[in-house]
Amino acid sequence: MGYEVLARKWRPQVFADVVGQNHVTQTLHNAIQSGRLAHAYLFVGPRGTGKTTTARILAKALNCQNRQGSEPCGSCASCKEIVNGSSLDVIEIDGASNRGIDNVQELRDNVRYAPVRGPYKIYIIDEVHMLSRDAFNALLKTLEEPPPHVKFFFATTEPQKVLSTILSRCQRFDLRRISVADITAQLQKIAKAEGITISADALLAIARGAEGGLRDAESALDQLVSFRGKTIEEADVLSVFGLISRTQLEGLTDAILDGNIPAIIEAVAKIDQSGKDMQRVVLELLDQFRNLLIVMHAGKNFAAFDLPETQIDTLKKQAARSSDGRLLRIIELLIDADSRMRYALSKRTMLETALIRASRAATVATIDELMKQVVALKAAPAVSMAQESPAEYDVKKKPTDDLERLKSAWAELIEHMSKGAPQAKHYLTDTIPLSASDTHVTIGIDPEFSGELSNLENPRTLLFIQKTLSSFLKRPVSVGFSILAGSLKCLPTDTPVQGLTDKQKYYTNPAVRSVMETFSGEIFDIRK
Repeated sequence: MGYEVLARKWRPQVFADVVGQNHVTQTLHNAIQSGRLAHAYLFVGPRGTGKTTTARILAKALNCQNRQGSEPCGSCASCKEIVNGSSLDVIEIDGASNRGIDNVQELRDNVRYAPVRGPYKIYIIDEVHMLSRDAFNALLKTLEEPPPHVKFFFATTEPQKVLSTILSRCQRFDLRRISVADITAQLQKIAKAEGITISADALLAIARGAEGGLRDAESALDQLVSFRGKTIEEADVLSVFGLISRTQLEGLTDAILDGNIPAIIEAVAKIDQSGKDMQRVVLELLDQFRNLLIVMHAGKNFAAFDLPETQIDTLKKQAARSSDGRLLRIIELLIDADSRMRYALSKRTMLETALIRASRAATVATIDELMKQVVALKAAPAVSMAQESPAEYDVKKKPTDDLERLKSAWAELIEHMSKGAPQAKHYLTDTIPLSASDTHVTIGIDPEFSGELSNLENPRTLLFIQKTLSSFLKRPVSVGFSILAGSLKCLPTDTPVQGLTDKQKYYTNPAVRSVMETFSGEIFDIRK
C-alpha cells in the first residue's frame, strides 16, 4: 500500500476522535440514542474543521450493522464500504462540480430507490453553496418531503450563499475554528505515534499558521517531515510557511508600545529580507494586540485565550504598560492597514507607516486619560507652586502683591500648565497677567493673537488654568481674559525679564528691538 498522508491517515472515524467540536458531536450522540433524527443536516464552518468528516461519521453510525451506543463500530461491511468510498447507500457529491439542474434531477430520480444494505440512503453534498439557483429549486421539493429512507447531509463554508428556503429545512450545526491548544495537542499525539521529534515552539507555529483548521495543520506537519525529516524545530516551520517567530512578534510589540521607531524600522527590514509575508505580520500583530486587550480585562479568567499558558505572563507584562484606549487605537490602525495592504504597491512601506502610526498611538495620551488627570487635579488639595518649581515665594504677602508674583512666575506657570494641557502653552505664550483681586485674575492677550481667545475660553483649558492659578495663589480664583491695547512687543526695554516668556524677553532686549525696528522684523521662532 502506498504512503497515506497524515490528514487522511488521522481522519476521525468515530465521534470521540473529532477535535474541538464537542457541541456538535454531543448533540448528534443524543439524537442517535433518542432516535430523533432529522431528514437534513447542514454542517457549517471554516475549512479543515471537520464538516465532511462529521457527516461521514454520522452516516456510518446510522447505517452501522453493529453500532456501539451512538458510535459506529468501524468493522462491519457497511462501515468499511463508507470508509473506502464504495458504499451504494452513502453517496458523496461535490457541489462545485455537480452544480447544475441536470445533476439534481438525477439525484431526485434515484432517491425513490431503497437502500441496498443499511436502513438509510444518505446523500452527502460538499460545498453545497456552489449549486446553481435552479439546482436549489429542483432540490427543494425533495428536501421538503423526502422518502423516509433518505437523509441529506450538506457541508459548506459559506452558508449565506445557500437559499433561505433550503436553510429552513435543515438542522444546522456550526463548527468552530479549532483552538491553538487543541491543534497543538493533536499534532503532539500524531508526532508521538509517527516517531516525529518536534519542539513545542514548532508545534505552536504550525498551529498559528493553520488558522483554526486541523487539516491544514496536519498537512503542514506532513510537508515539514518531507522537508526536514523527523526532527523539526521552530525555524523550520517559520522558513517554510513565511511566519515570524514568537520572539520577533513580542519584540515588535514591545517596540510599538515603547514608541521605538528605529527598532520598528529595523524589525520590518529583517522581516522583508527574510521574505516573510507582510500581510501575515499585520494579522499576527492584530491577534497579539487583541490578546493584550483581553488580558487587561480578563482578571484571572483566561478562558478567552487561545494560547498556551507560557505566553500569558508576557502578555500581562506588556498589557501593564498601556491602556485599553491606546490598544483600541492600535487595533483600528492595524485593521485599516490589513484592508489597504492587499492593494499597496509596496507592502513594506505600508507596514512601516502603519507600525509607526501605531507606535505614536501607543505613546500619546487619550482624551480619557487627560480627563482623568483633570479630575485628579480638581480633587487634589491645593499645593503651592513654590513646591513644584525652583522659585520660592512668601505666601504671607498681601493679595495686592499677587500681580507681581504672577508676573514674576508667569513663564514657570505656563510651563507647568503645559504638562497637563499641552495646548495651553501655545495659547498662553503671548499673554501676561493684568490684575489679581481676591477672587479674580485677568490675563492680557496680545492683540495680534486675539484669535486664541476662544481656545483659552474652552471649558477644559479654562478649568485647568483656574486650578493652576488657584493652587499658586492659595485661594480659589476665577480667570478672565482681556485684549491688550498695544502689542507685547512694545513692553519697555527696562521691563524685568524674570517671569517673561522667551519671546517677551527678546522683545525687551535693546539690540533685538533695534534690529526689528530697522528692518520691520518679527520674531517667529526662537532656537537655543
